[in-house]
Amino acid sequence: MTPEHLNQHLRKTLSRGRVAASAPAGCPDLPLYLFDPSVLEGPLSHDEAQAVVAEPAYWSFCWASGQVLASWILQHPELVAGKAVLDFGSGSGVVAVAAARAGAARAIACDIDPAALDAAAANARLNGVQVELCDDWAARPESLDLVTAADVLYDPDNRPLLEAFRAAASRVLLADSRVRDLGNPAYQLQTVIEARTWPDLNEFEEFNRVRIYLAEGAG
Repeated sequence: MTPEHLNQHLRKTLSRGRVAASAPAGCPDLPLYLFDPSVLEGPLSHDEAQAVVAEPAYWSFCWASGQVLASWILQHPELVAGKAVLDFGSGSGVVAVAAARAGAARAIACDIDPAALDAAAANARLNGVQVELCDDWAARPESLDLVTAADVLYDPDNRPLLEAFRAAASRVLLADSRVRDLGNPAYQLQTVIEARTWPDLNEFEEFNRVRIYLAEGAG
């Protein structure tokens, strides 16, 4: 998968859009193909930023929670080393790439957006690792050791995922900047870390505080 393939996806949302390799501030050891703001005159305007958020090109930004979770995995490789890891809602693929870099036996990027899976493949290649691609949670591989997810609870209807993740793997590692109280005691808060979306979308400050949770599987 090449950057030009990603450009074709991106231009469905932003006609002038293109990607460029850059290293997010929250995980500087992982270069990624992300939206290149230099194609615009100056930073994204409020309206442009809102359009980006409203349209499904999430994979072209590395969100704060994804950066923090990826960095946490690189700092704690024992969480993934030798294990089968699936990252749900992988977007740019940054967390799956981090898992592969940290020694996961299998690093699986799961996303329903074909463009996101293309981005995960391209970003894995950029980092010299391999990730597997999964386009359907229901068709995920069996015998998972760890499920990871970042900012997937923005919709209240997604709360049942918390138990679905626990049923699917031995452990769950979750990062979230949108929900202050998960309402599930199985998820134990590990830390709170500040980060900003890359490139910066000038989001509300509250969305720059990322909470990391760890839960044991229900099986």
